Amino acid sequence: MTEENYNYRTSQTLLRNQFPGKGKLQIPIIPRFTPKEDDFNDLLLIGFDKTHLEDQNHLDRMVHFFLYDYRFERVWKNPDNDIEKLLRYRAVLSPDFSMYLEMAPVMQLYNVFRNRWCGAYWASKGIRVVPSVNWGDESTFDFCFEGIEKGSVVAVSTYMASEHDHRKDQKEWFLAGYNEMLRRIEPEKIICYNTPFSEMRGDIVYVDYERSSWRYMDYDRKTVLNNDLDCYKIGGAKQDNCDAIDVYMIGKGGGSAYGGEWKPSKPEDERLVGKPGEIKVTYQKDGTKIETKIGADGRATAERHHTSAPNAKYHSNPHDHKINWTTPRYGIPNFGKPINYWGEVPEFKNYGGFSVMEPVRKNMMEDSFKTISAFKECIIRGGEPVFEWNGVRYGVCFAGGGYCIARTDGSCERIYNTPDELLEYMVDGERLRDIITKVYIVSRSI
Repeated sequence: MTEENYNYRTSQTLLRNQFPGKGKLQIPIIPRFTPKEDDFNDLLLIGFDKTHLEDQNHLDRMVHFFLYDYRFERVWKNPDNDIEKLLRYRAVLSPDFSMYLEMAPVMQLYNVFRNRWCGAYWASKGIRVVPSVNWGDESTFDFCFEGIEKGSVVAVSTYMASEHDHRKDQKEWFLAGYNEMLRRIEPEKIICYNTPFSEMRGDIVYVDYERSSWRYMDYDRKTVLNNDLDCYKIGGAKQDNCDAIDVYMIGKGGGSAYGGEWKPSKPEDERLVGKPGEIKVTYQKDGTKIETKIGADGRATAERHHTSAPNAKYHSNPHDHKINWTTPRYGIPNFGKPINYWGEVPEFKNYGGFSVMEPVRKNMMEDSFKTISAFKECIIRGGEPVFEWNGVRYGVCFAGGGYCIARTDGSCERIYNTPDELLEYMVDGERLRDIITKVYIVSRSI
């Protein structure tokens, strides 16, 4: 055996056995956190992806890892690289490796081990460590609370369990694990990142999610991208043109990997769910009639749009769209490319061959896109918005493998490969990116 082989097979990078735990699984134990005076007064957190050695302004915060795992895999692979940096902060929460409900059980166990090992290792280097706790379903309760001493201070996040965006809350799942944690660990205090549920018991230290976010830190975009906070997309390389919010968004915390069941979050989305077999009739603000076919599971399967908008070159009047949901339970609705009828138009039937017409009503559509991301989501999912700016109407739709934008009279047409390229389109002398949250929405599918 060579010396190189011997050193590898006996290294702690491979064995990770220097912190023996209790019981059969030997999950490392994170030493009990000893609070100091004022540790929890007006406590704020800072994401690991925003920490750097030059930081002098946020050292009174605790470092959290309620982020996508790819943002902090380095602390497991190269545990020594960030010691000097982390030592400077008030305390560090152990890394919250994912415990999604859909994960293979062995991966859930592995991620609990990694959480505790990193916490124990940092504590051995003099860092003050608060264990972060996460869980899956009840089958994980036998190991997901291991490695935490009774009476410890612990940290949890309710963000992914709370209702947000298009997702229902996952409170039932969260509270089941939370109450089991109280029973097994009997924590001295519970740091809760994001608003606690009213049913949560214990000595809770509420940490305001918004006040801990990047909006209340004195970073500017240039500082972010020139330090450790480079922007990455999942599975991709560094990006130089991503929206600032992409860097800071919390992305996880447990529960379903899909974020919970989809729910209508805008009035116009309500037509996409209903009674199995019905065809719902709604109208856009410009009077466009939309028929929505509801499938056997209570979710839309197809729509008929009685218009050639947003572009008569690519849409007959009427035209249909199939609606696909990305997963059976947790998916989001995606509109397919238009199915055009340049000749005879078939009857729009429900799955049972009869129509149950919901009373006609006007859509209460939002007048504008709240964010650039909302616009991008809309067109990626086939929303085909028509909007108005300075009295002129424009429409966006699929075209081949990309996106077409033009005035609704067919002029000024351009085709782009990606939503970001489309946002560079010039609208009356201004970039679409700069005005998209100010335009007036005339119609859109989603």
